[in-house]
Amino acid sequence: MDESLLRAVTPGVIGVLVRRGADFAAAEDAVQEALVEAFRAESFRAGADDGPRDPKGWLVTVAWRKFLDATRADAARRRREDRVAEEPAPGPAPGVDDTLRLYFLCAHPSLTPASAVALTLRAVGGLTTRQIAEAYLVPEATMAQRISRAKRTVSGVRLDRPGDVATVLRVLYLVFNEGYSGDVDLSAEAIRLTRQLAARIDHPEVAGLLALMLLHHARRAARTAQDGSLVPLAEQDRGRWDTALIAEGVEILQAALARDRLGEFQAQAAVAALHADAPSAGETDWPQIVEWYDELFRLTDSPVVRLNRAVAVGEADGPRAGLAALAALDASLPRHTAVAAYLHERDGDLTTAARLYAEAAHKATDLAERDHLTRQAARLNTLLREGR
Repeated sequence: MDESLLRAVTPGVIGVLVRRGADFAAAEDAVQEALVEAFRAESFRAGADDGPRDPKGWLVTVAWRKFLDATRADAARRRREDRVAEEPAPGPAPGVDDTLRLYFLCAHPSLTPASAVALTLRAVGGLTTRQIAEAYLVPEATMAQRISRAKRTVSGVRLDRPGDVATVLRVLYLVFNEGYSGDVDLSAEAIRLTRQLAARIDHPEVAGLLALMLLHHARRAARTAQDGSLVPLAEQDRGRWDTALIAEGVEILQAALARDRLGEFQAQAAVAALHADAPSAGETDWPQIVEWYDELFRLTDSPVVRLNRAVAVGEADGPRAGLAALAALDASLPRHTAVAAYLHERDGDLTTAARLYAEAAHKATDLAERDHLTRQAARLNTLLREGR
């Protein structure tokens, strides 16, 4: 079954139904029913010779009929039935691209981030409710309710003004950071959707986000050991990094930076590119990374950026300089204690570092991160017992 083909044309099919008079929720439901019918059809099986020459047109025709059936069955929609009763003749689907409109609709400011992510994966990504639920490790019924609420929220929204690109990018970045769960690789899915967006909108921050995703994804294979434990950046086998993704990410980033419209995703990508460019951890250009964090803080005013900057300062100017930068920050920040532990270890204070690693492990919400910090504490305690 050529599932990727069907998913690629899904946004356009929804857009056709919306232009014909269907509201977003009804259109999305009808298209999902048409996709189910397509998945069952022998003509859509991989390698089938008798498949429709125009898959998008086929889906539009089937989805429109599904919409009409649902409309006729609902007495509360009688007035709309009069408007849509006459089905347009089957034929090639219009060449209008509605994908960008759907991006902005699914990332509407009235939605919570979780709802925006779920709706984007369903309507733009073409994933099923079951796949999204498995990816987020929640029951399918819970995810179905979340998507239904989101569809109701945006059903009456008219996109008669330019959408907020920043909101769309934040939603895509949230998808990317979920990584991999179930049978859906959300990092890869986020890259696919961001490539799709970059092909439709000329914006340096879209390019910046795509570059950032590619540069981070290039290191994915080296981030975990065979037993599933985390491998810190400095200890990763750089021979396992995907050099093709790194080269593509750097090329995209350089083109974006050349436009002199710096944004936060471009700045983050620049930091990632400097890490990717270093032949070894010891050859990393930490002073330049500090400068990029300064730019990033100017753009975002984020305390998390200042926390990351403290690590970079510790590498560039020594651990005591890093600890001084860290002392100016709120100790309740996520990973603040872990950073303090690392800098104290580099400064030679193993007793304090071991205590802080154990404290950071207790605070960690991610199991892999908690295990890593626990191992760091155990390693230092072993060294202290041995008197090293």
